[in-house]
Amino acid sequence: MLEAIRAPRQVHVTEVGPRDGLQNEKVLLSTAHKAELVRALVAAGVREFELTSFVSPRAVPALADAAELVAELRDIDRVHFSALVPNLRGAERALEAGIDSVVLFVSASETHNAKNVNASVDESLASFEQVARRLEGSGIELRGAIATCFGCPFEGDVDVAAVGRIARHFADLGARYVSLGDTTGMATPPLVAERIAHLREVAPGVSPTLHFHNTRGIGLANVMQGLALGVDRYESSIGGLGGCPFAPKATGNIASEDLVYLLGEMGIETGIDLERMIEAAQLATRLMGRPLPAQVSKAGPRLALSDCAAVPTAKG
Repeated sequence: MLEAIRAPRQVHVTEVGPRDGLQNEKVLLSTAHKAELVRALVAAGVREFELTSFVSPRAVPALADAAELVAELRDIDRVHFSALVPNLRGAERALEAGIDSVVLFVSASETHNAKNVNASVDESLASFEQVARRLEGSGIELRGAIATCFGCPFEGDVDVAAVGRIARHFADLGARYVSLGDTTGMATPPLVAERIAHLREVAPGVSPTLHFHNTRGIGLANVMQGLALGVDRYESSIGGLGGCPFAPKATGNIASEDLVYLLGEMGIETGIDLERMIEAAQLATRLMGRPLPAQVSKAGPRLALSDCAAVPTAKG
């Protein structure tokens, strides 16, 4: 299987549940409960988190405790915590909090960027240069994230050249990792192939991270396409939590436990223990107070057996 699709032997999974997973939820978790969930994920072997976002608390109340959450988790070693920031002000707050990397984000479509950060794409890109200068010598890594890479809920198709232009800008600022976001689940395998090919042509120094939502049920099919192209970095959310508050019909991310299960069954190493990941997903379900859309945390691993004697036998 691996030879047939040229998949990488090891994949890096970034857990975005504490940020993307919670930002659009009606239930607002306390800082203590967020920290409890992160610690459960660390116990499962997760080593990279998109932990929070330093945005206006009025715009995204669920993430108003960004600095407090970072402080609560400061005792954890050998784990990388990143945070989204929209501008210099957000970057200053992230630096003060002691985050490991700053993720600058912009949409590939003008309309969504205006809704999301109240700025044009060019205005966002210009502001990023200030952030890059501020980070020089700080030891804080700069990363990039591009929303609506595969389509915009307001504009429809997004030109691949728009994605490439932004990726080049991030590369020029020194970003090695750039996430391609499928904000409302509009990605398809052909679009994934097109975007990755273009990115490798116009920004060859960038290592792409794929960030899929499962809005139309093909999130893991898109992962398979990414694997076939040798992409080894993916973002996912525990339990399938997630959704953008500034995009209609935005539903959850691909579920972390479903992704880890798929990769494990393909013989791809993640360093994450599936059983412990399922336990973390069950914790997330209890904290949110409702069933979550993930599948593997409900069904268990493929070879999880049931007690035959406890199942009734058909009669007739």
